[in-house]
Amino acid sequence: MNTQKSAVTINDISGIGRCSITVACPILSAAGIQTCALPTALLSTHTGGFDGYSFLDLTEEMTKIINHWSSLNITFDAIYSGYLGSTEQLNTVINFIDNNKDSLIMVDPVMGDGGSFYAGFTVEYISGMKKLCGKADIIVPNITEAFLLLGREYTEGPYTEEFIKELMKEISKTGCKKIVLTGVYFDEFEIGAASYDREDDVFEVYLAPRIEGFYHGTGDVFASVILSALLNNKTLAEATKIAVDFTEDSIIKTKNAGTDTRYGVLFEQVIPSLIRKLNL
Repeated sequence: MNTQKSAVTINDISGIGRCSITVACPILSAAGIQTCALPTALLSTHTGGFDGYSFLDLTEEMTKIINHWSSLNITFDAIYSGYLGSTEQLNTVINFIDNNKDSLIMVDPVMGDGGSFYAGFTVEYISGMKKLCGKADIIVPNITEAFLLLGREYTEGPYTEEFIKELMKEISKTGCKKIVLTGVYFDEFEIGAASYDREDDVFEVYLAPRIEGFYHGTGDVFASVILSALLNNKTLAEATKIAVDFTEDSIIKTKNAGTDTRYGVLFEQVIPSLIRKLNL
């Protein structure tokens, strides 16, 4: 009998804007995974391009939720950590992971992009994030976050395969077993992701045609597909390819529709292709 797998997504809830939990839940659910939510904050909109948004910190509530789940002896096949707004939240998630040692742990070390920190993050936050990454089976940083984790000065691409592989090997020394690095490119025509399995020393790259423009929420879309594929028994390289293709298709749908990119990519319209690629 096939038992349905379950995953906790730890992230913020933005009422408007396709990102975080409102991206992870539908993608994981479409992949046949029971999806549970541990919200870190509640916002009226996401913070990219909208002004005057409301923000409710849920740090205290996170502990209450975790304690209730523990009292019910609920276990999860996977724990997926995304946006965490403080060192206290980092420590809460680390403790949660320590009490769920049989779960697959995936961490998206949300800290910055384009060579800079996101608003509200500081250098002191990095040490806590490195500790969390050390608990993970797989981490999904972008290029900026890779440099931040290593304490290196950000360097613009294009990169070389040798540089990307060396970068990922260095990150793996934090303790994580597998890495999928996004925003990888070797020229101006293609962009994608690289995967590295420390235990097998296997490095793979998968690229797609570059689409001009900035599209909010694509990192959350990508990471959610990675976890969906892994929980459906795909290899790391297969999961990376599926996630790159799905993200690209979502961007193309959005670009062709001409919608306001502040609202995120039209990933909902691409979900049927994900189901086919996962052989569901």
